[in-house]
Amino acid sequence: MEHCKNCNLEISGNYCANCGQPVALKRIDGHYIVHEIEHVLHFEKGILFTIRELVTAPGKNIRDFFSENRSRLVKPIIFIIVTSLIYSVTSHFFHIEDGYVALHGFENSSVSAIFGWIQQHYGYANIIMGVFIALWVKLFFKKYGYNFFEILILLCFVMGMGMLIFAFFAFLQGVTHIGLMPIAGMFGFAYCTWAIGEFFSRKAINYFKAFWAYVLGYLTFCIAAFALGSLIDLAIR
Repeated sequence: MEHCKNCNLEISGNYCANCGQPVALKRIDGHYIVHEIEHVLHFEKGILFTIRELVTAPGKNIRDFFSENRSRLVKPIIFIIVTSLIYSVTSHFFHIEDGYVALHGFENSSVSAIFGWIQQHYGYANIIMGVFIALWVKLFFKKYGYNFFEILILLCFVMGMGMLIFAFFAFLQGVTHIGLMPIAGMFGFAYCTWAIGEFFSRKAINYFKAFWAYVLGYLTFCIAAFALGSLIDLAIR
């Protein structure tokens, strides 16, 4: 009898009955790398399928993710990081400089450094900004009973799609050399407002509240980043 190298349980077959660890690990090769990438990105369930579902019926599909089936869509945290990476790669490839906020007079300050980090790390920055937006969504839609973390997952899906919209227009701008990023901003914002409203219910008031929750969350995020940079500058003087 062999013992599992992971949990030390006796093994009688090819896999540990306790933790699933195989008796003999396969050698790392090209197939292993491809499989790991597929596993992380959840390609076996279809990232394109996830995008289609979030385009056609975001509210229904995200509600189903919460209450019925969590294997149909790409995992939300992975989704927003990957989609943000797609945008970052696209914008850098075509040399499109498009930060969250244009800062003048703070070029050598901590404020500038913080917003520079935001521009270079959209995946993480979107998750942080999602926290601020989630607080406002929670406040405006508290009667629906969703907790803060459920709303944050909702925003990972919604904001991830927003980043794909930005990536699409960045690609078009890079190819056509026409300034399309302001249009991308309008489309991305419109999608996020629509998707959040759809998630709760198709009522005009919900789209209105989704609009302001997103705006206030974005502004709160920017103010917090600016305040943090200012405090750091005061502390090091």
